[in-house]
Amino acid sequence: MIGEAVLTARDISIRYEVDPPVEAVKGVSLTLHRGEILGLAGESGCGKTTLAYGMTRLLKAPAVMTRGDVVFHDQSGQDIDVVGLSGDGLRRFRWDKVSMVFQGSMNSLNPVMSVRKQLHDVFKTHRRGMRKSEREARSADLLKLVGVDPSRLSSFPHELSGGMRQRVMIAMALSLDPQVMIMDEPTTALDVVVQRGIIREIMRLRERLGFAVVFITHDLPLLIEISDHIAVMRDGRIVEQGTAEQIYRNPTEDYTKHLLASFPSLTGDRGAFIRGRAETGRSMRAGPIGPGSVGTEGAA
Repeated sequence: MIGEAVLTARDISIRYEVDPPVEAVKGVSLTLHRGEILGLAGESGCGKTTLAYGMTRLLKAPAVMTRGDVVFHDQSGQDIDVVGLSGDGLRRFRWDKVSMVFQGSMNSLNPVMSVRKQLHDVFKTHRRGMRKSEREARSADLLKLVGVDPSRLSSFPHELSGGMRQRVMIAMALSLDPQVMIMDEPTTALDVVVQRGIIREIMRLRERLGFAVVFITHDLPLLIEISDHIAVMRDGRIVEQGTAEQIYRNPTEDYTKHLLASFPSLTGDRGAFIRGRAETGRSMRAGPIGPGSVGTEGAA
C-alpha cells in the first residue's frame, strides 16, 4: 500500500566538470512514496544513474551536484537533509535508510571473499554490537529471504550463477532493513527466464517488507508492468511523469510515444515498430509491450 512521501528530490542539477562541462541532470524533481515502485525510464546516457547517485550522495569527481535538495522523510517523523550529511551520518543513511543495487552488480561481489564474509562485513561495519552467532543467523535468513540456500554462505562468487549473484546483492542491500531501495538496471545481462525470477522476487519482497523502490531501466514495457508511477527522462530532464496506466494508455510527450513504439507488441503492424525506431534515431532491443508482458533488457 502506497503511503506518504519517503524521499523528495527538488530541482536536482548535476554537472560533469570536464572540458567542456556536461550538464548531465537538469532541474529534476521527484517524490517517492512509502511502498511505491517508481520507475525511471530513458535511453542510455540520459542521466538516470547520475540522478540516482546524486540522490544517495554517491557522486564522484568529476561529477558535482550544482543545485537542488534531497530530503529523506524517516519513519520516526524526522526529515533528513541528505545534501547536508557527512561522515558517520552519511554512512548510516546510505545503508540504514537507503540502499542501492548497482548496475552490473553481479560483478560487485569481491571475488576472493565468501558470501558469508561479505555479508558479515556489512554487520561488522554498521551493527558493531552484533555477536558472531547473530551475524551468521541474519546472513542465513537473508539468503533464504531472496530464495538462495543458506549453504551458499560458504561459496565464492565464481561458484554462483548470475541469478544467484544478483540475489546475493539484493540480500546485501536488504541487510539493514532500508526504507528505500534504488535498483539500477538490476536484471541487465541476465537471460529472460532469470530476469523474470528476479523481478518476481523483488515484487514479493516489496510486498512483504514494505520498502519503496526506485527502479531504473531503459525497458519501458517492464516498468509499465511493475511500477506504480513512471518518470520518463531525456537529456537530463524529466519529460513526463504519471501512473503506469497513464504512461501506457495516454502518453503526452512525443518522446514517450516513440519510446513505446520502439518495443513492438507480439501482434500488430511491424511497420509501426520500424517507424518508431527511425523517428527516435535509436536502436533498442525488442520486447513485448503492455501490462502482463515484460520486455527484454540489454546493457544500458
